[in-house]
Amino acid sequence: MKFFVDTANLDDIREAYDLGVLDGVTTNPSLMAKEGISGHDNVIDHYKAICDIVDANVSAEVISTDFEGMIKEGRELAKIDDKIVVKVPMIKDGVKAIKQFTADGIRTNCTLVFSAGQAILAAKAGASYVSPFIGRLDDIGFDGLELIEQIVGIYDNFGFGTEVLAASVRHTMHLLQCAEIGADVVTCPLKVITSLLNHPLTDKGLAQFLADHAKANG
Repeated sequence: MKFFVDTANLDDIREAYDLGVLDGVTTNPSLMAKEGISGHDNVIDHYKAICDIVDANVSAEVISTDFEGMIKEGRELAKIDDKIVVKVPMIKDGVKAIKQFTADGIRTNCTLVFSAGQAILAAKAGASYVSPFIGRLDDIGFDGLELIEQIVGIYDNFGFGTEVLAASVRHTMHLLQCAEIGADVVTCPLKVITSLLNHPLTDKGLAQFLADHAKANG
């Protein structure tokens, strides 16, 4: 399973890289704004800074919602670095844009996916990744993990090359259940990944080892 960090914070990205768990980064306009990044040139420069840290897979989202606008923005984003994956919304013009980007050799991440039908359309258009949003489905009383399992099964049935990128992953159990189901990728805040480090028996065992060492050595 690949771990992507869902952030535009360079410190978090470096920390994930140093931990050896960073397979990619996903961003969006909200995450850029959270880091105080605004203005076209500043956003482009920030993507360049992210690409300087990450070995591969930096999802950069288009703002336009029409075909021509998405193609123009996506091609500009793709020129930043070979690591860029153009993030496109699951709308009709978005699916058309994915088809065109695929023909151009530009990787894509189809975002805001909330149904298996949408995931099929994205895969048929040639999306590199499809991003079902677990947490947002949970928020409205649907089982986001059930959707991940459904999409994984459909893709396996027909040999689609699109990778299932579980998004809106809120906590450790989301992450672990995605791994059990067979999601190819999870994207989440760094704190969700680092929470995997924690277990009370690890803390207790380490404290005992250190106490025994101190006792044995005076």
